[in-house]
Amino acid sequence: MSMDLSFFESVDSAMEAETGRKEEILRIVREYDKTCRNLIAVLNRVHSVHSEEVPIIAQSVIDRIREVKQHLENLSQIVPYQQYYRYNDLWTRTVQSSLFIASFAFYLSTERLITTNEIESLFGVKINLQNDLQDFHISIEECLHGYVTLTSELSRLAINSVTAGDYDRPLKISKFVKELYSGFQLLNLRNDLLRKRFDGIKYNIKKIEEVVYDISLRKLSSSSKSDTVNFTGGEGDV
Repeated sequence: MSMDLSFFESVDSAMEAETGRKEEILRIVREYDKTCRNLIAVLNRVHSVHSEEVPIIAQSVIDRIREVKQHLENLSQIVPYQQYYRYNDLWTRTVQSSLFIASFAFYLSTERLITTNEIESLFGVKINLQNDLQDFHISIEECLHGYVTLTSELSRLAINSVTAGDYDRPLKISKFVKELYSGFQLLNLRNDLLRKRFDGIKYNIKKIEEVVYDISLRKLSSSSKSDTVNFTGGEGDV
């Protein structure tokens, strides 16, 4: 009596299908990652241009987020329903990177934090706020990772803004990052990596505060100059 090998044949077929799906996902992720690198290269220009050019660069990146949206749509079409967590590790770092890009460009354009609704509109993907979605989505942890990276990039921008002669931007950055840090303090972070990265925000705040202190000491910002003018004018009236 010969052995029935149909079980092994079906397993082999399933394994081939799984391998093919992973290869296709990785192909999409490579293209997605390349797009992110290109957008970051564009955003890096804000560290070396005049302040009036910054929102123009930021808007150009926001306009190109549709490329990210297409990559995410391609991923959502290939990942089987209710198997999101089976493959999520293949693209989560790239998603975090794209969320940082969106939040940085959005801040440079509006000087405020991008909201979850705005992310969903730009990316065309739901954010899993209630941790109840089984189909393709963006996790809230991925959003938070993007926000943490944003604070690091803003601390760098605060320093480079002074070099470019923009003495008001570091003061605005300082206020924004401190408010963002206060929001993080309200969270009970259970993700070890995210908690460690959150601790790093304090060092970014310290870097920014050092820049702000130097600007204030030298009275370089417009607010410092206006204070001096008001004081001098008052003294003249007396």
